[in-house]
Parts: sequence; structure tokens; C-alpha cells
Amino acid sequence: MKKTFGLFAAAMLLVGGVAFAAEATLIDFTLLDADCVENDNGQATQNSRTVMDYSTAAGATFTEDQKDLMKTSLALPEWEVQLNSSAKTVSSLADSKVVAAPVKAEADVPFAGSNVMGVRVVFPEWNANANAKIVPPFDIPAYEPLADADENGVRQEATDEQKASGKTLFEDGYGVVKNVGTIKAIAVTTMGMNYPHGLYVMLKDTDNIERRYFMGYLGFDGWKELRWNNPQYISEIRNREIRVYPIYPRGLPFVKFTGFQITRDAAHIGGNYIGYFKDVKIIYDKALLTSDRDIADEDIWGIIGKKESARQNAEMERFGNKQVNRYMEKAKLAAEDEFTSSLNADSSSNAQSNGGAAADAK
Repeated sequence: MKKTFGLFAAAMLLVGGVAFAAEATLIDFTLLDADCVENDNGQATQNSRTVMDYSTAAGATFTEDQKDLMKTSLALPEWEVQLNSSAKTVSSLADSKVVAAPVKAEADVPFAGSNVMGVRVVFPEWNANANAKIVPPFDIPAYEPLADADENGVRQEATDEQKASGKTLFEDGYGVVKNVGTIKAIAVTTMGMNYPHGLYVMLKDTDNIERRYFMGYLGFDGWKELRWNNPQYISEIRNREIRVYPIYPRGLPFVKFTGFQITRDAAHIGGNYIGYFKDVKIIYDKALLTSDRDIADEDIWGIIGKKESARQNAEMERFGNKQVNRYMEKAKLAAEDEFTSSLNADSSSNAQSNGGAAADAK
């Protein structure tokens, strides 16, 4: 990792002159249970904390009832498995998926009885380097206002308490951590099943730059915390290269989770990969000692909000068009499994099976 990646934090720390590290859960998959937007079978399909409405990209040809169904969230079955070209086959695309995997209540882990992320990837069985990314259904927004959603996934007005908290929708374990300077370490809680594949964590920062961090290999059995330590982390402030950046309108530095990457070496076993993930945590230097400033810069100038709104609208249109196309394709799926018979069901003229003919002969 380039040394300049952590310099912004050191610059911001000039405000107080002392480095303060913090630990935060970037994303906790046990929080992503489906609890709203029921389907025809009465089953919840979306996560109310993270639900997003993409009907704004649907156009005027859809009815309001159809638009009400055009929502997505970070509910685990909504996540996608993206295979590289060496791994793409019809069967691998059909069978590679993400599910909510329940942990047994008697399991000896603190999250027993909760749902974690379960991943199945079908790698090629021939000798080929292949990889798969497990990504959220949309680019997690960093500045989405904190507000509740009802049982239909409709976002409500933010309460006074939510506005006063200063939190955004995807903080506190839903994919975003604010006030992040230098990342000191990253940890992933995962269940290995003796697969020799490698695991990467992918993060995106304030400048929309995505980086990946190698966590290690998955050749173990049972739950384990894989950890990446920043090899270029400098504890002594006097030895750091200090660069000063304007605080506003650059905004409070953040990182957000953009997915996992599983890599399979050509020399290793192919076929199915099964894995389970509980959470991703980070230890980091704070960029600012406190984010509570004497003047609300954004309330006066609105620069960050305008920039983020334009980015979010572009993202909403991008993933909205994709989701609308999926909705239309799903509506066109053949629901029938059997043909409608052109014969009378009980007619004696119908051909008999070999077993039936043998029984009649007796």
C-alpha cells in the first residue's frame, strides 16, 4: 500500500497533535436479515435499514403497484457473485450465489442463532486461474440520511433524534465508517472449510478509489479471524510525512465496503467453493479528533451534498436500470413446469407404461 494512502490522517491530526486510534465494525452480516417488503408468499425480502428504491429509473410505463416492488437492499440474498472470464460458464453463473446462512443456536460463538453470509462459488474444474467477487447489489452510499423505513420499504422522514445523531444510514455496521485516516489493521471473521483459495477485502475511500487487501488463505476448518496489518503503518508521528489538506469541502474521510474477492489458483482444486462470513472490522487513526465543529459548513455551502447527490443519482440510475431489467425479465419467466395435456386424463386409449401393461397381463 502506498505511503500516501495514510497521509491525510496525519495531516488532519495537526488539529490536536496526538494520534487517536479506534476500532469499528465496517459491516456486520448478522444485521442484514430481511424484515420488510413481503412477497406473494408472505416472506420478507428486504432489509429495512438498507432498503433503496430504484423505481425512479423505471419510467412511466410501469404501474404504481409494479414500482412498489422495485426495491433492493443489503439483505444477503440480494448480494451478487461476479465471476471473471475464466470462471464464467452457464452452470457456474446459475449456481454461484449468496444466501443467509443460519448458525446453530448451540454453536460456541457469540452470534449463535443469527444469520451470516453464506457464499457458493462454482470455479472451473480445469486448470485455470479464476476469481469471484462477492459484491453488494449497489454501491453503498456514504451520505444517505439516517431514517427508518416502514414494512413496505418506504423511507420515512428522519426524526429529530436521528438528525441530531449526525449519523448516516449505512454507518454502525452497515458498510460505512466515517472519520477514517490511516488504516492500521483489517479483520474478517470467516468460517473456513479447508479450501486453498485466497481472500481479499475490497474497500473504497473518500476519493472513490478502490483498494483490495489480502487477508490470507482459507485452508482451515472452523471459525477464524483473518487479519491484515498495514506494513507501512508508522506509530511515531515525528517519522510520518505530513501533508495538509483542506477539511472542507473535501468532507470527513470515510471508507466503505465494496466486497470480497475469492481467488483460485490454477494448480488448486476447482469446482464448488463454500464459505461463510460474519463481519469485517477495522482499526484506524481518526482523521479528526472531533467531528463536532463550531460552524456547520455543509449547512451554509451545501457543496458536499450537491456532489454526493449527483453521484448518488447517477448510481441510482445505473443500478436502477439494471434492477428494472431484472424485474421485467423475472416477470417474463415461464411459471409452468408441465404441459397441458391434449388427451383425456382417464381415457382407456392412453398408452400404458410397461409396469401397467404387465399388471394388466396378470
